Amino acid sequence: MKKSILLLLFVTAFANAQNTEKDKINNMLDTWHKAAADVKFDAYFNSLADDAVYIGTDATENWTKPEFKTWAKPFFDKGTTWNFTALERHIFFDKSGKIAWFDELLNTQMKICRGSGVLVKVGKEWKIQHYVLSMTVPNDEVDAVTKIKTPIEDALIAKLQKK
Repeated sequence: MKKSILLLLFVTAFANAQNTEKDKINNMLDTWHKAAADVKFDAYFNSLADDAVYIGTDATENWTKPEFKTWAKPFFDKGTTWNFTALERHIFFDKSGKIAWFDELLNTQMKICRGSGVLVKVGKEWKIQHYVLSMTVPNDEVDAVTKIKTPIEDALIAKLQKK
């Protein structure tokens, strides 16, 4: 009986700890997205780990944190940033509790986008290690979208195949 009670207490404590960490991650990601909308350059980039990677919607957008900062700075300087709000988010943890990954559906100026990423716990804070933003394409519209992007991406495919 005592073992059952101890096991139940352990499982409950572990579940509560994960929920607390999920709350921290949800808050951090929501705050990160809001920092962009509020044109807060430092707050936005402080959420990224020093060696973070950001992959944007264009096939050429695969940036280190310094590269992403350089690309984004003119938008922040002009006050023409982006405004993403989460519609849905799923968060998962590794066994250590120091690495998490997530996917989210976002309401954006591009309509619904999907974000996904990997987070690392640095001290008591979660930092974005890797983030991927992609536009969603309704299945019934894939052929039309493919037709639009073919001339641009055929040239990029040829260039990348030569590497």
